[in-house]
Amino acid sequence: MSLPKAVLLDRDGVINFDSPDYILAPEQWQAIPGSVEAIGRLTRAGIPVAICSNQSGLGRGMMNEQLFHAIHAKMLLAIEEAGGMLTHSAYCPHKPEDKCSCRKPLPGLILESLEALNVDAKDAVMIGDSTRDIEAAHTAGVPTMLVQSGYGNAEVILQKSIAINPDIRAFDNLAAAVDYLLGDH
Repeated sequence: MSLPKAVLLDRDGVINFDSPDYILAPEQWQAIPGSVEAIGRLTRAGIPVAICSNQSGLGRGMMNEQLFHAIHAKMLLAIEEAGGMLTHSAYCPHKPEDKCSCRKPLPGLILESLEALNVDAKDAVMIGDSTRDIEAAHTAGVPTMLVQSGYGNAEVILQKSIAINPDIRAFDNLAAAVDYLLGDH
C-alpha cells in the first residue's frame, strides 16, 4: 500500500480503550499503548489525521457537551505531547434510533472528513475496530484496515469485516497498523 494522503480513525477501541459502558468522563479516557505515538508518527510523515467517531452517549443524555469536550481535550493533549495533531474531528452525537446520516455504519462522518481534508476517498485509509467502521468507509469508497484492540470478539469482527472487504488487513493495534502504513514492517 502506498502512503495515504489522509488517515481516518475511529476513537474508542482504536486510540483509547473502549468500554461497553461508554467513555463518559476524562478520567475514563485511557490511551491504548502506542496509539498517540502512532498519530505522532503520521503527523511527522506529513499525513493528516481525522477522527470519525460515533458518540451516542451525547444523544442518550449520558454526558453533556462540556464533558464530551473535556474528554476530547484530554485526548488532544496526549496526542500533542506525542508530537501528533488531529486535522479534523467528526463525531455523531445521535442515538441509533435517530436515523441520522452521520452515524456509522452510514458514511456521513467519513464523507465529512474527506471533504474537510480535501482528499479523494481512494487516497485515504480508515482504521477502525468494528464492522460499523469498515462498512462506513467501504460505502464511502475508502480503503480500510482493522485493529483488534476494541472490545468484542475479535475473530467475529474480523470475519464480518472480511465479508465487507475481502482484502482487509487486521492488526493488533493502531501502532502496528501505522508501522505497516509507514513501511516499518
